[in-house]
Amino acid sequence: MKVFSGIPRDDLGKIPDRAAWIETMGYDGINTNEDFSSPFMALTMAAEHTHKALLGTSIAVVFPLSPMNVAYMSWELQKYSHGRFQLGMGSQVKGHIERRFSTPWVAPGPRMKEYVLSLKAIWDSFQNGTPLDFQGEFYNFSLITPHFNPGPIDFPPPKIFIAAVGPYMFRLAGEHCDGVLPHGFMTKKYMDEVALPNLEKGLQRSGRTLKDIEISAGGMLVMGEDEEELGTAYTEAKRRIAFYGSTRTYKVVMDVHGWGEVCLELNRLASAGRWDDMPAMITDEMVEAFATIGTYDQIIGKIKSRFAGYATQIGFSIPAHDPNGEDRLKQKIRDCLLYTSDAADE
Repeated sequence: MKVFSGIPRDDLGKIPDRAAWIETMGYDGINTNEDFSSPFMALTMAAEHTHKALLGTSIAVVFPLSPMNVAYMSWELQKYSHGRFQLGMGSQVKGHIERRFSTPWVAPGPRMKEYVLSLKAIWDSFQNGTPLDFQGEFYNFSLITPHFNPGPIDFPPPKIFIAAVGPYMFRLAGEHCDGVLPHGFMTKKYMDEVALPNLEKGLQRSGRTLKDIEISAGGMLVMGEDEEELGTAYTEAKRRIAFYGSTRTYKVVMDVHGWGEVCLELNRLASAGRWDDMPAMITDEMVEAFATIGTYDQIIGKIKSRFAGYATQIGFSIPAHDPNGEDRLKQKIRDCLLYTSDAADE
């Protein structure tokens, strides 16, 4: 299992030292998401200050951007990082696309499929000079003159990952992508009964198996040094579960557990601005379903129990403020790699 760590998103000036430190700790990669800053700019800085670490967007919200824009940025990052970039894309939800980005909302699954296929067509034109001719329902590309073609690079095209919650996106990932990023709002039951079976259906269409695709560990990690810290993290997990659970798009996950009505009630509370009332609706059973819970000494074993057999990468970190803390973190990363090797042999 590859182990990733995040980088600061609130200040680009913090990235150089943090990225170099992450690589020193033995992490396989660095990822960053798109909350209030550009993941492409952040990873460009991380690329400058690292040599081996993979660099992934996890995720970039792509629907407000043309595939051509994303193709250019990804191509530049892949070249600059010497082949270390992984493009992780997500659709976001209707409210954000329409009201935060002021962009039309259309069927996200079919649109994401065209996004993936058009990126591949554009990159083929960059690398091989293939005439650009992609015609779809949502995207059409037929013009790229030599002046606007960046030309070939000495590395393969970036790997494409997509974020997934519903069955369609898992099938799409299996059929056309290099990897899948299950949402943090994910349970083992949903992965086993819905996500993985649909991922395998897509893989079958492309003549592949689970061994041929990268799968990030979904769900949340709830960790602490001791029971007191664990309690604080547990309370925060309830808040996060309530936040995500209020989104109707994610009701499919709640439905598998029979919690669909809770999702609808959380949505009503969120619409009324009653955010502080929402965590009370999250039961201990729900937290245990959505989160891997343990002290820092316990968590690697808990990760193995939950994700062994399918996950190939995970985001993970514990505090390391002094040499002893750094030694412990390095050991946890090694333990995570060891457990994954064991799982692969089972």
